[in-house]
Amino acid sequence: MPSRAGTAGADLERRDCAEAVTETTEAAAVTDETPEVLLKVSGLQKHFPIRKGLLQRQSGAVRAVDGIDFEVRRGETLGVVGESGCGKSTMGRLITRLLEPTGGSVEFEGKDITHLSAAGMRPMRRDVQMIFQDPYSSLNPRHTIGTIVSAPFKLQGVTPEGGVKAEVQRLLSVVGLNPEHYNRYPHEFSGGQRQRIGIARALALNPKLVVADEPVSALDVSIQAQVVNLLDDLQSELGLTYVIIAHDLSVVRHVSDRIAVMYLGKIVELADRDKLYKSPMHPYTKALLSAVPIPDPKRKAAKSERILLRGDVPSPISPPSGCRFHTRCWKATEICRTTEPPLLELIPGQQVACHHPENFADQAPQETVLLTEAKQAAELVADEVLAESAETSAAVAAEVEATPNEPENKPEAG
Repeated sequence: MPSRAGTAGADLERRDCAEAVTETTEAAAVTDETPEVLLKVSGLQKHFPIRKGLLQRQSGAVRAVDGIDFEVRRGETLGVVGESGCGKSTMGRLITRLLEPTGGSVEFEGKDITHLSAAGMRPMRRDVQMIFQDPYSSLNPRHTIGTIVSAPFKLQGVTPEGGVKAEVQRLLSVVGLNPEHYNRYPHEFSGGQRQRIGIARALALNPKLVVADEPVSALDVSIQAQVVNLLDDLQSELGLTYVIIAHDLSVVRHVSDRIAVMYLGKIVELADRDKLYKSPMHPYTKALLSAVPIPDPKRKAAKSERILLRGDVPSPISPPSGCRFHTRCWKATEICRTTEPPLLELIPGQQVACHHPENFADQAPQETVLLTEAKQAAELVADEVLAESAETSAAVAAEVEATPNEPENKPEAG
């Protein structure tokens, strides 16, 4: 008959094994639930040199992208917004390696592609494609649509099953164009149709990541909806991962899972879509969202008047010290002028680079850190000013939450 000590030891061993199995199962479940990181960008920079004089000596540099960090998970859509000149398009060309970075790194599927040669990048081109902004200048007017869409096959030395012509006609059908228009030229198509041709070309090699640079900005509003819905449908059908660059916040809200807000070469806020639109933390994000028209007469009484920023965007040749937004920010204090705020995750799913972020009640742990840094660097903004800002933010957030969300009726792709 086994002793009590032996029985207790066996029970303890079984309990330890069960706990170990449970922990392993939970860890595996977390791993399964978390999508794989497809693209990782760290400290990415692009400075364009300014040369003057007869000898073309460098006299300065345009800091188009100046140290940005983000990740894109497989199957998601990251939207990138900001006003003209903030570095969005340059960032898109850097991650597709159409431009050589000045600094930082770009990793695709765990492989560093930052400094790959043209020959080294050729295999990667099958997995990373770009949709360009202008559907008029991005298509060669001397080539037929069949030649344009089949160009990736020729460059990669690939012959699709069934032949090039059959595959091109299939791609045209996928993007909603008549396959029989294979031999037509770009000038015979409208702007929206030309953008669809650009999308078909980007999809030719079954890419994993598609970077769309302002894909609808040059199109009529009614056509914009069709192209946006097409991109949405293609992602569902083909499992694509998108980085969509735009300045239209309505378009970005429709297609994105997460959104990065850029200002003067920096990411100032990166958050889940719903959190960003419901409770923006950075003053610049708040100003951008205030410019979005709200077609709802019930919202007239809400504190949602447009925020007019003072002054112009500073030059990227000589950006301001500290926080780059401090020259136009209504909350700026001395620390904003002297110390650059890091991009911190103040609440789960929302990162912000600001010394005085909005919604103070939601971020007590990080608030202490930021205020401690402020005390060491400069004098603080008055407590009553911070309290008033927090009350205003809370009032706007409450008004937004109280407004019922109407279901979005997506127009069908034409």
